[in-house]
Amino acid sequence: MLRLLAHQKSAPFRRYLAIHAASIPSTVTRHDWTRQEIQEIFDAPLMDLVFRAASVHRKYQDANKIQLCTLMNIKTGGCTEDCSYCSQSSRYSTPTKASRLLDIEPVIEAARKAKENGSTRFCMGAAWRDLAGRKRGFERILQMVREVRGMGMEVCTTLGMLSPDQARQLKEAGLTAYNHNLDTSREFYPQVITSRSYDERLSTIDAVRDAGISVCSGGILGLGEKDEDRVGLIWEVSNMPEHPESFPVNALVPIAGTPLEKNEPVSYHTLVRTIAAARVVLPTTIIRLAAGRNTMAESEQAMCFMAGANAIFTGEQMLTTPCSPWDEDKAMMDRWGLEGMRSFEQVNVARKEQPAATLFDESRNKERASVVVDA
Repeated sequence: MLRLLAHQKSAPFRRYLAIHAASIPSTVTRHDWTRQEIQEIFDAPLMDLVFRAASVHRKYQDANKIQLCTLMNIKTGGCTEDCSYCSQSSRYSTPTKASRLLDIEPVIEAARKAKENGSTRFCMGAAWRDLAGRKRGFERILQMVREVRGMGMEVCTTLGMLSPDQARQLKEAGLTAYNHNLDTSREFYPQVITSRSYDERLSTIDAVRDAGISVCSGGILGLGEKDEDRVGLIWEVSNMPEHPESFPVNALVPIAGTPLEKNEPVSYHTLVRTIAAARVVLPTTIIRLAAGRNTMAESEQAMCFMAGANAIFTGEQMLTTPCSPWDEDKAMMDRWGLEGMRSFEQVNVARKEQPAATLFDESRNKERASVVVDA
């Protein structure tokens, strides 16, 4: 068993394997949910639904643990996609200005600061459709992943669509998780995005999963969708070969200049209902209370935690929207008797952790075996 080293800034890249998560039998997760079943869960009286979700949460996870994540925009704006909620699209006139990919050092410094403030997962986002023609930029990101991972933190990226080979390189660099949200149901999706298909998103998720990287995939509430679309999103991820390690639940933050700038905020009760239904259907998944949390009262956030949310973004900023600062979040957690989750404590993350060198050796041994057979 390897120890998680708490303070390491510039040592050579290593991977640390957590030992805190208890093994959970795979039989607790179902992959054959019907939409009707999930709709009935979603439509239950809210207090009954929250009670059921809280019971499921306590059966399969430590309900007093919250994963603290910090998100950094490492390449802002200029994206060619037409996501109608996003201020980083080059198709809309918004306050967000395009910038180049950041150098490595400011990113590593931000990761150090996040770790010092209690965050155990550091997420990096780049506003790209995909990595085509970005070889040098991708190499820089791989080095960012290595250095953040070498600090003993979980590391996540969201870089647009990936090929299987790009996913493999990220895994070898030490990537813990890859975020690629489905956003909404398959049926409503074309009302929000037309430049990338639903199946293209699923293909990237397949590449990530096949590479041995944890999948982070959720959605956004308040796009104009209906309850059946929220159910459709949960159904889609519940029927994946593996449930996503993380399921972010975002409340739309309307941004001036985007097509959805005048959308009404999603109701708080809908947010809680979605979290609770997801918790029942995805018992071992981390459910992340993401964008829009800074607008919620502390008591409202506590109800989300009761309903099964067990991760938040904390720090100075999300990608283009405000975030609750570390000191406020830590004080809130103290008041409610919650504590931060350690790196690699979550069982679905811990079981995928192998030393990068081991993966490389396994790949090389397979190549050697193939040569012997061919000979």
